[in-house]
Amino acid sequence: MHKSRLEAFSDGVLAIIITIMVLEIKVPHGDTVDTLRPLLPVLSSYVLSFIYVGIYWNNHHHLFQAARKVNGRVLWANLHLLFWLSLLPFASGWMGENHFAALPVALYGAILLMAGLAYWLLSRAIIQADGPDSLLAKAIGRDWKGNVSVALYLLAIPLTFLHEWIAEAIYVGVALLWLIPDRRIERALQETGSG
Repeated sequence: MHKSRLEAFSDGVLAIIITIMVLEIKVPHGDTVDTLRPLLPVLSSYVLSFIYVGIYWNNHHHLFQAARKVNGRVLWANLHLLFWLSLLPFASGWMGENHFAALPVALYGAILLMAGLAYWLLSRAIIQADGPDSLLAKAIGRDWKGNVSVALYLLAIPLTFLHEWIAEAIYVGVALLWLIPDRRIERALQETGSG
């Protein structure tokens, strides 16, 4: 099975997710800076979500550069990831509209957690399809970034109900951890001459 259709479909879904998020931002009635002030929570929620979608797009690209085979399990694992990412516009909008209240922030974290787990499952499905000695298996190893991310999301969700800003800081921290595309995969691709 060729991976190009899966990549093209995923790119399209991610582009639609970003489009939906930006369309949720309502244009203010007025032409002063003061008319933008009420939109700051929505805009900051959008920026964080845009960064997360960008991180997933970048790392998804790296995963499939390293992948050699695509099978049914990989296709379903990819759809599972896209499902969770498709919920980001709703969670992002709810969080921004409610000025980062506890329940919307917790839901946002739950969606990030599920997307992180789905990404992990996708990488495992690719490794299973390519074999334990595959380029991807060697590149990600024990996947410390993925494991740390999931642990931080699990910590952030209940902490939301103590102080929302703690969870928000954790979400930003995880985003910063992943902001640079996965160099482990880049290095492995360069070593094999594939990248």
